[in-house]
Amino acid sequence: MYKVLIADNVSDEGIRLLLDAPEFEVSVRKGISAEELLEEIPAYHALIVRSRTQVTKEVLEAGEKLKVIGRAGVGVDNIDLEAATSRGVVVVNAPEGNTISTAEHTVALMMALSRHIPQANQSLKEGRWDRKKFLGTELTGKVLGIIGFGRVGSTVARIAQGLNMQVLAYDPYITEERARDMGVTAASLEEIFAQADYITVHTPKTPETENLINKETLAKMKDGVRIINCARGGIVNQEDLVEALRSGKVAGAALDVFPEEPPKDYGIFATPNLIATPHLGASTVEAQVNVAVDVIKEVMSALRGEPITNAVNMPVLRPEAFAKVKPFLSLAERLGKFTAQLLPGAIESVSVAYSGQLTEFNVSPLTTAVLKGLFRPAFGSEVNSVNAPYLARKRGIKVTESKQSNGNYSNLIQLEVQTDKGTRKMAATLFAENQPRIVQIGDYHIDAIPEGYLLVTRHKDRPGIIGAVGTILGDAEINIASMQLGRSDAGGEAVMVLGVDQPIPPKVLKKLVRYPDIDDVYFVRL
Repeated sequence: MYKVLIADNVSDEGIRLLLDAPEFEVSVRKGISAEELLEEIPAYHALIVRSRTQVTKEVLEAGEKLKVIGRAGVGVDNIDLEAATSRGVVVVNAPEGNTISTAEHTVALMMALSRHIPQANQSLKEGRWDRKKFLGTELTGKVLGIIGFGRVGSTVARIAQGLNMQVLAYDPYITEERARDMGVTAASLEEIFAQADYITVHTPKTPETENLINKETLAKMKDGVRIINCARGGIVNQEDLVEALRSGKVAGAALDVFPEEPPKDYGIFATPNLIATPHLGASTVEAQVNVAVDVIKEVMSALRGEPITNAVNMPVLRPEAFAKVKPFLSLAERLGKFTAQLLPGAIESVSVAYSGQLTEFNVSPLTTAVLKGLFRPAFGSEVNSVNAPYLARKRGIKVTESKQSNGNYSNLIQLEVQTDKGTRKMAATLFAENQPRIVQIGDYHIDAIPEGYLLVTRHKDRPGIIGAVGTILGDAEINIASMQLGRSDAGGEAVMVLGVDQPIPPKVLKKLVRYPDIDDVYFVRL
């Protein structure tokens, strides 16, 4: 039974999904205080919030059973992502549920700016007929610059095209080909600043985008430009914007988001050519239902161990790709765990190379699984798919991922780990019916099943070695279940992997390593 706490105002249609599933026990505590949350969170496996509840480091430390946090919306500014990641807690959101709502609000504000609708409305309510004062401009034929061409930005572009606007789009990840397919022009920020009649922002707030629209960038814009921000407060510098509005450099601006919400200072709203709304981008009936349903489905999947698509702090795969990659997740983790128990010294770098059909997919979840396996012997069950990359970063371990051609196997995962005392190279694949195999240890080819208890030796390839190992194990009443041998040349060095039925005591391992011509002995648990 999983216990789920809903701490904010989430649509009942989403909550009903949880209530209808027998494996979930749901507590709805909309408006719970910070103190109450700290006191109650230790009992819960999942927490669902919107923007009100602050999921702090203290909350995460208190949530000893927490496995997943769901944010019914796009932003996760109110969740301490680093603390969640370090504790292995998945954070999921609902990035698609309010796409239409936010895009429509953006265009509504753009139209309101063009025709002075809020000001004209207020004038009439105050008993004035100021028809000549509110001369507007048409959107048709104007240039719209969109900064951030993700879900919302691309939806705004489609609506703007229906209004016969010319669209320039900036996004670090947009290709010219995709831009052409969308009927827009890929542009740099400098080109947008110089050419756009309207500029709308649809990026996350990051160190790179914070204060993006400021005194210097405003100076590069056309006189009479109009600016809309329905993304995140702080991307537009409010003080610089107000100054540009008052000088006439900016003809009008519309803000739906602010650095502090609610704002402490309402003075900026007195600026006549500024219109503002209290973060209403996602505030439609449809959007509230969509984000609640989307995030609760993700939380349920995370608790059930099913694939999730909107994790903020871990790599994810679409369900169709997950089905094909899933068998390799266990293989990748076993490869990492196997390698970890053969390592000399502390890890400095990890390199994972993929070949075969795997190169057609996003392999980052597999790399995470390798890291999870590498760290498990040292950190135990606290390591999971969320915090394995975090642990690598915090310890200064360089992780690289590559794809390459390899004609020997239909799929192959090659792992190279550099430590302060040496390097280990390993490779693994799946045989028929998804049977896992270790197929390379160092420079030796082998065919070993990575499961159970294994004894790995590196020794001189001479008569009597294998028999001697068998005798030592037999004297200790340790039964051998399987044996695989890899060697380069007859009489040279060789690697042997024995499957055994029970753990090998340290005193037996010491006896083995002391035997002449046996160079290394490792006992591996998988």
